[in-house]
Amino acid sequence: MEQLYQQVILDHSRQRSGEGELQAPDGESFQVNPTCGDECTVQVTLAEGAIDSLAWTGKGCSISQASLSLMYEMVHGQPVAEAEQLGETFRELIHNRGQELDEEKMDLLDDLGAFTGVGRYSARVKCALLGWMALRGALAQAQPTQA
Repeated sequence: MEQLYQQVILDHSRQRSGEGELQAPDGESFQVNPTCGDECTVQVTLAEGAIDSLAWTGKGCSISQASLSLMYEMVHGQPVAEAEQLGETFRELIHNRGQELDEEKMDLLDDLGAFTGVGRYSARVKCALLGWMALRGALAQAQPTQA
C-alpha cells in the first residue's frame, strides 16, 4: 500500500493537474516555504458559493507539487464549504504523525491519503500543506467579492 501511495505522489508531481493561471481571479495567494524554498500561487474564481475556476503555479519538491495537483482535482468545482472542510481534514492527516485518520475521513481524502506518511517527517509537513495554505488565502480574498 505504501508503494502505491508513493506512486500517486510521483505521478502527480510529474503530470500536474490544474497548473496554470487564471485571467481574472477573484482571489489569489502566494505562499513560500522558507525552509526549503518551495513556493506556489493559487488563484480562484467563485460562482454561487462554489469554486468555479482554480489554477496554480509553483516550484518545489515532488510532495508540494503533487499536493497542489491533487488539491486541484479534489476541490475544483466543489462548494467552498466542502473545499475548506477537505483542507481541514488534510491538515489533520498531515499533523497525525504518519497515522491514518478514521475510515470516514480517509474515504473523504481519497487519493490524498497518499500523504499519510509525510507526517512522520516534520521537514515535509510544510511542503504538503503549502498549496492548501494558498487555497485558504485565495478563498478568503475571493469570498468578500461574492457577498
